[in-house]
Amino acid sequence: MSQKSEKLIDKKGLRLDGRKPNELRPIKIEVGVLSNADGSAYIEQGKNKILAAIYGPKEVHPKHLALPDRMILRCRYHMAPFSVQERKSPAPSRREIELSKVIREALEPAIFLEYYPRTAIDVFVEVLQADGGTRCASITAASLALADAGIPMKDLVAACAAGKVDDTIVLDLMDTEDKIGAADVPVALMPNLDAITLLQMDGTLSLEEFEQAVNLALEGCRKIYAMQKEALKARYVNVKEVEE
Repeated sequence: MSQKSEKLIDKKGLRLDGRKPNELRPIKIEVGVLSNADGSAYIEQGKNKILAAIYGPKEVHPKHLALPDRMILRCRYHMAPFSVQERKSPAPSRREIELSKVIREALEPAIFLEYYPRTAIDVFVEVLQADGGTRCASITAASLALADAGIPMKDLVAACAAGKVDDTIVLDLMDTEDKIGAADVPVALMPNLDAITLLQMDGTLSLEEFEQAVNLALEGCRKIYAMQKEALKARYVNVKEVEE
């Protein structure tokens, strides 16, 4: 579909789903949703529905893969066959393998890997419903699942994308904007340390537009970070109530 065939922003400056250019989609986050995992989180961001589960730290098998000075973080990002309109194959696609690596590299700087030498942590991300921006929502959920598992972390990682749609820089692209828009800039941030752990770009932007997109994405990350902290607090209030 060509970019000109469909207007993504109307005359009032509103997007297809009624949002302003700098608005996030509605977000719902829950921590501790899976009883059999060491840590877990669930996120709904727009129509995205994503589960993240953590298992570990645990012994590495086969043993020769263990590292003497640090823990290994392993990540599997997977989209359920029913998560998109046209059923996808359950086998891991090249994109899923790439995003597994991207998510792992975005989370690694936040974890004290040296605390658990010769061990591994497995991060499983399952996309139940996809609607654009799944890599960022997955990082946000996986970071919370790690915190829920009690893994020592320097900070939570919050992720959000900005992009260009109809010559306008917008925040948190949904599926149609992602596919038809001119560019997409996913960013992951450790807000407390003000450190970016992921920065990618797909599409074409001028230097000025790129800076604008990154700044808007960082703003989105900080808003999501506040929601992450609230979700963690809610989890521990629940745990405390159960124990009492």
